[in-house]
Amino acid sequence: MRVYISADMEGTAGVTGILQTMPAEKQYDAARSLMIAEVNAAIEGAFQGGATEVRVNDSHDGMRNLLLDALDPRAELVSGAPKPLSMVEGIEAGFDVMLCTGYHSMAGSAGTLAHTYNGLVHTSRLCGRPVGELGLNAAYAGLLGVPVGLVTGDDVLQKETAEIVPWAKFALVKWAASRYAARNLSHARACEEITKGAEAAVRGAKQMQVFTLPGRPEVEVTFLNAAQAGLAALCPGSERTSPLSVRFAHDDYREVFKAFRAMITLARD
Repeated sequence: MRVYISADMEGTAGVTGILQTMPAEKQYDAARSLMIAEVNAAIEGAFQGGATEVRVNDSHDGMRNLLLDALDPRAELVSGAPKPLSMVEGIEAGFDVMLCTGYHSMAGSAGTLAHTYNGLVHTSRLCGRPVGELGLNAAYAGLLGVPVGLVTGDDVLQKETAEIVPWAKFALVKWAASRYAARNLSHARACEEITKGAEAAVRGAKQMQVFTLPGRPEVEVTFLNAAQAGLAALCPGSERTSPLSVRFAHDDYREVFKAFRAMITLARD
């Protein structure tokens, strides 16, 4: 039973502010410790559920947050950036289930620290459907036949998960009060919930569906301003659909995912 974990930070219990998520800030080390513990809780649950292999991809910011000597030694770690596949680097056909820890809700939502890959995206849509990082990453996993089995984060993300991958288990570790505030479970309780969810997800992986797109793969990204959209439209094959929006379509979702990554990177210039 091969288990893949995509580990973000903003959905971690106790993490509610940007200064906690940025490596150069004083509050970061404490938040990093909370993140590592939640990932270890997921690894523990995965092995309790029958995992024979666990691969963890550090998916936050510069993607060097998870310390190898602090990670459960039974797991292997993919770290560093840039990565061609970013938050799903290292996933491949043959994994039985994907677990998403420390995730947050999509840009434009009311979730704590909500965004989609970077702070320039106002909304993103796959085949016309609003999605965030969960949807974009679930679609890539689904392309490889890998179901999303567990998501952890706040109550806004819980609703998003129920709409996108309703078969997935959800470990609720906090309730959003605002963009920069939340009511959190204790650290110990959050880890307990994640371990239970991971175990159940791995045990039930064979009965879970994979996320599939309803038609020809396409992504449309609406940016915060027209200058960002103009730069994103430099991506070959893209189409400017409005002053703020850029669209890319292709028969292969791999190309769509790469185009999304290229557009949001170009928009930073």
